[in-house]
Amino acid sequence: MPLAHIILTAAILITLATSLFLVFRYRHIRLHGAQPSNLVAFTAILFTSGLDVGLIMFPLTEFPVYANEAPYNFTNPLAIEFGFWGFLVWGFYFLTTFYFSAIEPRLKLFEIGWVAMINNFVIVATCAFTGFLFLSYLPDYIADISPLARYSLVAFVVLGAVLSSTDIRYVKWLSFGSFALFLFLILGMMIATNMGPAEVITTGQNLGGYFGHLDKFVSPLSDYHAFYLFWWFAWSIMIGQFVARFLGGIKPLQLLIALLILPSLPIAMWFSVLYYVHSQDIILSSILQFSMVAVGIVFVLNSLDSLTRLYSENLNLTVEKLGIPLYVAGHWTLLFGLILLYQFTPLKIEWIGMVVIGLYGSVYYLVFRRKEALIGLMQTGSPIHDE
Repeated sequence: MPLAHIILTAAILITLATSLFLVFRYRHIRLHGAQPSNLVAFTAILFTSGLDVGLIMFPLTEFPVYANEAPYNFTNPLAIEFGFWGFLVWGFYFLTTFYFSAIEPRLKLFEIGWVAMINNFVIVATCAFTGFLFLSYLPDYIADISPLARYSLVAFVVLGAVLSSTDIRYVKWLSFGSFALFLFLILGMMIATNMGPAEVITTGQNLGGYFGHLDKFVSPLSDYHAFYLFWWFAWSIMIGQFVARFLGGIKPLQLLIALLILPSLPIAMWFSVLYYVHSQDIILSSILQFSMVAVGIVFVLNSLDSLTRLYSENLNLTVEKLGIPLYVAGHWTLLFGLILLYQFTPLKIEWIGMVVIGLYGSVYYLVFRRKEALIGLMQTGSPIHDE
């Protein structure tokens, strides 16, 4: 097994074991964020901030690969695709959400200079990777799009995301809008492809291949699966940092169940629809392809605006400090410049994911060193409260 796969497997096992420990050790506490929201709002923010355009655009290109390559022959392509995007991998977000709600306000490890620097580097680099993916996959969904049009569209989307990040209300509204559009896309795709309840049930049964082989997804099945897992790690700290602020008094077990199940339901439905399209050799109309691109654009906007909001606050490069013109110009230049860096250099998301795993290790070490202080703090006040 390659060294990178060994590191990934160890990181996943430690992350999952820590999550289970926290769920049972602190099962009676309630987690509160600075801007508490109800479960529906929290789910919408989590789903749209924690996913990007790949959810919309990847599956139809990946199903044929999973059907024909040896590492995936233990089950069907729908189960493999779901395993790369759903259920277990959302457990990464539980650990970081719990940390930033319950532990970070007490120990303030991410205010240490070098930790903050690495964290903000990861946020900006991963944020730009979302835009790079969108840039890369546009030709698959907009036929004959010119290079100028590709770069112009991505530049415009980044500009929209930066503008949206200027006010947290815009971020919330865009989250609800993104989630609603995604559900409408699923419904529209079903209607257009004549996928009725019987077809939904028959196709959805393939998801059992994931749950029947859940243990296989704890370790990389291939280099491509490793790419996905590094990607999830790259996202995990910043998503936990962002969504923790919206917790509204939920218990750890409830949070874990919500993270594992609620985002996975629409993902399972969407992938089932796309797998039906793939298995029936249905040619998508121009309208359907345009709809997928449109929803993909909204997902990119939603991912970029929430992450821009996060790192701008961390670095104190906010609207209040810079003013809107300088804020927009500065963050647009930074993000679009990094997108071009991904395009024209060997920079890879796997490198960012490895940095995050290293940061996980550093935080574990710092928490252990300060465990006495943490124990004392956990016996006092908020932001977590006993039942």
